[in-house]
Amino acid sequence: MASVVASSPISFAASFLKLKSFPFSPRFFPIRTLRCSLSSSEPSLEFDISFAPPKPKPSSTHGGAASQQQLYIPWIVRGDDGTLKLQSQPPATLIHALAVDATTQNPKKKDKPKKKQPQAKSSTATASASASSPPSQSVPKLSKAARRFYNENFKEPPQRLSKVLAAAGVASRRTSEELIFDGKVTVNGTVCNIPQTRVDPTRDIIYVNGNRIPKKLPPKVYFALNKPKGYICSSGEKETKSVISLFDDFLSSWDKRNPGTPKPRLFTVGRLDVATTGLIVVTNDGDFAQKLSHPSSSLPKEYITTVVGDVHKRHLMAISEGTMVEGVKCVPDSVELMPKQHDIPRARLRIVVHEGRNHEVRELVKNAGLEVHSLKRVRIGGFRLPSDLGLGNHMELKQSELKALGWKN
Repeated sequence: MASVVASSPISFAASFLKLKSFPFSPRFFPIRTLRCSLSSSEPSLEFDISFAPPKPKPSSTHGGAASQQQLYIPWIVRGDDGTLKLQSQPPATLIHALAVDATTQNPKKKDKPKKKQPQAKSSTATASASASSPPSQSVPKLSKAARRFYNENFKEPPQRLSKVLAAAGVASRRTSEELIFDGKVTVNGTVCNIPQTRVDPTRDIIYVNGNRIPKKLPPKVYFALNKPKGYICSSGEKETKSVISLFDDFLSSWDKRNPGTPKPRLFTVGRLDVATTGLIVVTNDGDFAQKLSHPSSSLPKEYITTVVGDVHKRHLMAISEGTMVEGVKCVPDSVELMPKQHDIPRARLRIVVHEGRNHEVRELVKNAGLEVHSLKRVRIGGFRLPSDLGLGNHMELKQSELKALGWKN
């Protein structure tokens, strides 16, 4: 029998466990009974601890059954209420402290990254992986037949060089032709002097005066403008105001709204003279402008004319009979005298034409012996100028409004 005095039960247990050669086996216990007592400051408490006898070695013969006795390791622990108690398991605080100490002294080695498995896999492994993994988001490769069908039906065919330059915002189509004739345009490193040369801006490398034309052309835009008096519809002359200057705010904020996209080169569809106000269409789509302004479209255009003096029946008959304009006999579709209004003392005429020749309405009124005071266009085709669109303001046209103008794209 041996007697051991411990100042603290936990310190005694910790020092007892830190013997690395102790594998919790009875053969390291030369004693059979251990008596523990506390320090003298506390009341005398003693525990008689008896250890189980050593476990006999298993016999070589399977017939003899060795007596198995369970080994108990005593732990004297002070509970939360301050009393000491005896238990067969070490306290949780001690296990945690030993685990932290073992981690700091002998940190575990980091796991080496696993080597990538070879790409060659068995058919069964590939099938199971494809079944468990989500479907791939990559775009499948199209066959030659599919690409040919897309190119023939959806992809835009090569366009004339002058048209591509105009669409890219270099200049008008006529000015672009002059640049081509002057040898200032190169296609794939070669000077091109033929405006009708077919090019593809997404594939061909085009330079104008040393500046490359972007592959991505600006999107098509369509606007309806309420033209004020004193503005011209040509953007080439700088001595007077142009209607394109009314879109300066729109063009200045283009880069913020459409980063990476070149600015569109706007122009008017048809023209209105300086003194005429009202509806005019502004776009960067040359095909759209050609379709609407060509005489074959026969789009009706309605004008409200304010005249000086009184209007009689003979005046209406003279206007309806038509007159010669630029060597061509022009006859209006309809002529109507509008009822008088209190705020407008002058007489007003509603005249509808479809040819749209230069100064056609003014020539019709002048030929009838009347003087035009003001002229305003209020309708093109099936699209009428909105009443809430002020002078100098514009609005973007929707697809339904483009159809009302007669555009089928």
